[in-house]
Amino acid sequence: MSTPAPTATPAPISKGLEGVIAGETHVGEVDGTTCELIYRGYHIDELVGRTSYEEVAYLLLFGELPTAQEFKEWKDQLVTQRALASDLLNFMQTIPTDVNPMAVLRTVISLIALYDPKADDETIPAVRQKAIRVMAKMPTIVAVFDRLRNKQPIVPPRDDLNHAANFLYMLHGKMPAEGDARALDAYFTLLAEHGFNASTFAARTTVGTRSDFYSAVVSAIGTLKGDLHGSANRKAMEMLVEIGAPDRIEGFVRETLEAKNRFMGFGHRVYKGEDPRAKHLKALAKALGDAKHELKWYTISERLQQAVWQAKQLYINVDFYSASLLYYVGIPVDCFTTMFACARSAGWSAHILEQYADNRLIRPLSQYVGPRDLKFVPLDQRRHSG
Repeated sequence: MSTPAPTATPAPISKGLEGVIAGETHVGEVDGTTCELIYRGYHIDELVGRTSYEEVAYLLLFGELPTAQEFKEWKDQLVTQRALASDLLNFMQTIPTDVNPMAVLRTVISLIALYDPKADDETIPAVRQKAIRVMAKMPTIVAVFDRLRNKQPIVPPRDDLNHAANFLYMLHGKMPAEGDARALDAYFTLLAEHGFNASTFAARTTVGTRSDFYSAVVSAIGTLKGDLHGSANRKAMEMLVEIGAPDRIEGFVRETLEAKNRFMGFGHRVYKGEDPRAKHLKALAKALGDAKHELKWYTISERLQQAVWQAKQLYINVDFYSASLLYYVGIPVDCFTTMFACARSAGWSAHILEQYADNRLIRPLSQYVGPRDLKFVPLDQRRHSG
């Protein structure tokens, strides 16, 4: 009589892959224990306010900060790719005006791929050119859509403005205040990269199948669109608007706790303390409020931060003060997540390049927990209970 084969002990399951190390990367480090964020060896505190987003994007894609000549050439490449082709502009004029701007961004990136004859070229130089094209055009797509839905004329990009200032110019149709452009540039820098977050991992998974760069970015945008990822900044601003005044904070906190609802912009899967980007965003939001003589949103944010800490000891994350910062510089609330995407396009591109350079299909296992040993019943004999 044969002995049955021993049953393998199931591997422990980590829902959401929490705590699982899925690969190695040189691009960035998210240290949840010490609450530090590193870009290619540089602590985020070393970069924000001292470099531009364009410099940080170069660092992420090439592994080192550019020299003066490299930076000039890099900026020139980005500037020349900002404009959208007439066919794309014509298509955007047919888009319904009441749709999610993230859906527009996702769709137009797909269309850009159709006009690239080398869309499937996986060589590193070709992928870098696609990255330049996408990083340069994403803010243009957002600005054009917002102008069209508000029945305003499209504003062409300028070649004498940096990435953030040019976007604000195209969005509002006028030169932005220096402080607004500086704050948005810092926001882009702070959001440029964040390890194997959901959207970055989605991008890497897509190119892991040997799919193309544009498909990876579309995967990332679709992932970022979710309420548990990129759209949390929009939800945080909607929460602040709902509160409306500092004297309503206590009641809002009490009602939220009683309803067992979430406080948007609080807590983080990885960081055990305060998000290292939060203090920079808080300072930027206050500076904008001071400059505009409108501290209402900053004040509500600060007092809500204190009230939630007293009630639940929850730390704020990147989304909390991002909300008032973006609101102060005039970004429509439903476009907040597109700003996240524009910033993160640099990190996505760097990770896509890294995945291509040392690729292995990303294919985790699953543990089946459904029924077994069911017997087939012919169609005319099947009955469902209940």
